[in-house]
Amino acid sequence: MSITPELHYRKLEKLYLSANVQQLFSGSSIQVSHSRTEISLPVDPKYFHGAQAIHGATYFKLLDDAAYFAVASLVTDVFIVTSSFQINLLRPVNSGILKAVGTVRSVGKNLFVAEATLYNEKGKEIAFGTGQFMRTAQPWESLENYELGIKN
Repeated sequence: MSITPELHYRKLEKLYLSANVQQLFSGSSIQVSHSRTEISLPVDPKYFHGAQAIHGATYFKLLDDAAYFAVASLVTDVFIVTSSFQINLLRPVNSGILKAVGTVRSVGKNLFVAEATLYNEKGKEIAFGTGQFMRTAQPWESLENYELGIKN
């Protein structure tokens, strides 16, 4: 079945927001477009490590998700997975809104490379990462929250 890019983007957004892990990251938002994704998350003390700033696990999740969905925007037939991801943490954050921007760097037959940058509320870069993503054999349509993503 052929799907329009815009419908695919909306279904990906719904899939992201409906994932069980999102219950831990309340208030996040996502916008998927061609080869690009933006994810925002309000800073909450529940994400803090012992020194009262955002834990690196939260940085990783936002960066990986932004890069992942940038790649997913291009793959309309099957689910993809992260095969590797490298993260670089630059500075701590303990207030405001985080914004991750993911973009595709390289497109192959089965392997994709994407990068993401995480910004604080003032637009200052606080972390960045690069990941590799692979196609699977699992169709998007087999995922209930993808198929139910948009009601006509």
